[in-house]
Amino acid sequence: MKLRFFGKTYVVLTVPEGRLYECDLARTSRIQYKADPSHLSSALLRTVGAVVGGIAVGAVVTLLLGGVLISVEYGATVTKSNNWTTLPECGKVGNNILVQALCADLLPAANVPQEAVYWQTALDGAGNRLNGQHDYIMQFPSSGLPPNSGFWSVTMYYTNHTLVSNSINRYEVSDNSGLVLNANGSLDIYIQNTPPTGNESNWLPAPTGDFLLFLRIYLPGPTVLNGSYKPPPVTEVS
Repeated sequence: MKLRFFGKTYVVLTVPEGRLYECDLARTSRIQYKADPSHLSSALLRTVGAVVGGIAVGAVVTLLLGGVLISVEYGATVTKSNNWTTLPECGKVGNNILVQALCADLLPAANVPQEAVYWQTALDGAGNRLNGQHDYIMQFPSSGLPPNSGFWSVTMYYTNHTLVSNSINRYEVSDNSGLVLNANGSLDIYIQNTPPTGNESNWLPAPTGDFLLFLRIYLPGPTVLNGSYKPPPVTEVS
């Protein structure tokens, strides 16, 4: 489009980016540039939108990929026995970033293994979900109590990892709880919602719904540290 002002002829060109160029035909060496504010605003919004969208997509990809990598790391790190699981690498200095992320998620503030080893389960020995509608026994054989130079404990939790409220305010049992051994030296822990008649001293109260258990061994013995010690299964009482 040609425009004539004060004896000068201009050509106004609109390029795809929305920019206006003024060409003084009388002075071809002089080219002036002016920006169309409306087009600049639109371009700016498109740029900002692209940046924000890229960040959002990058964040989603990072979370998904991170979750996959941590899941793979869990499979490579976890030790399982009788449906109990433990993460023996947690608490160690110098772990790679994936192990650190895994432990921060599943076992935060873990001690080094020489100080404590942690086992947990949400399943009975048959692989069924632990639930207070059923009664269970966890039996340690006479020679199978957790070897340690400190103490051991079995703690009851709701599935959200909070302690289970109960009528006797007992949240865990341990070798310091006055547990009564069987005649052959074995130890039965009764895990159920209602008191076991005649065995109240060894009762670990359970909620009415799903729950999970932690077995902690403090100052564990060599067989715990080398992985040869196996916690007994939690067996449903028929």
